[in-house]
Amino acid sequence: MSLSYKPATAKQYLKRHDPVMADLIQRVGHFNIETEFELSPFEALLRAIVYQQLHGRAAATIHGRVLALFRGGVTPRKLLNREDDTLREAGLSRNKIMAVQDLAAKTLAGTVPDLDTLHTLTDDEIVERLTTVRGVGRWTVEMMLIFKLGRANVLPVADLGVRKGYQLAYNTDELPTAAELNAAGESWSPYRSVASWYLWRATDEIDWQANPSIVHSDDVLG
Repeated sequence: MSLSYKPATAKQYLKRHDPVMADLIQRVGHFNIETEFELSPFEALLRAIVYQQLHGRAAATIHGRVLALFRGGVTPRKLLNREDDTLREAGLSRNKIMAVQDLAAKTLAGTVPDLDTLHTLTDDEIVERLTTVRGVGRWTVEMMLIFKLGRANVLPVADLGVRKGYQLAYNTDELPTAAELNAAGESWSPYRSVASWYLWRATDEIDWQANPSIVHSDDVLG
């Protein structure tokens, strides 16, 4: 598995079409996205549900306990055969137990497709199908599109990190609305996933008071 786009091509495109994004790319540097190609859709969504509303270390501990319940790996059928009390002892709340059980049932029913089928669907089709699972919202699916499927043109407009990154990079007084981000994203298409990644990085330790270092369009191919 690999990204559906070439990062170098995406960066050149973004630099040409948005001078502020060009400056951000220059400041951040190398595009180094951490992908999750090894997980099945079921496994990726299971982890996403477990991690919801928990800090990273606590979520990782509970996720590890859940996986440890299943010798040879967790599958939808194995999960449905587990008693609720066993899942609760591993650290899952009642709502999350219902969510992972719904995920397992919808995977067996084909609503949550296997990876090969997933790759034949558009982004919107994937969002429509996966958000029918209890506890899985649009943001969760967008993260899956970016980090698991390597899709090129996803802009999670409700993500706080993306919104904060935009506010810093574009020096706005307030966080952008979803409509404002969508409007800005028109110039980033068809590489909005790469733009999103750089907006996330904008919240890292960057000296925004330093002199701007905008890369001009005639420099980007160098």
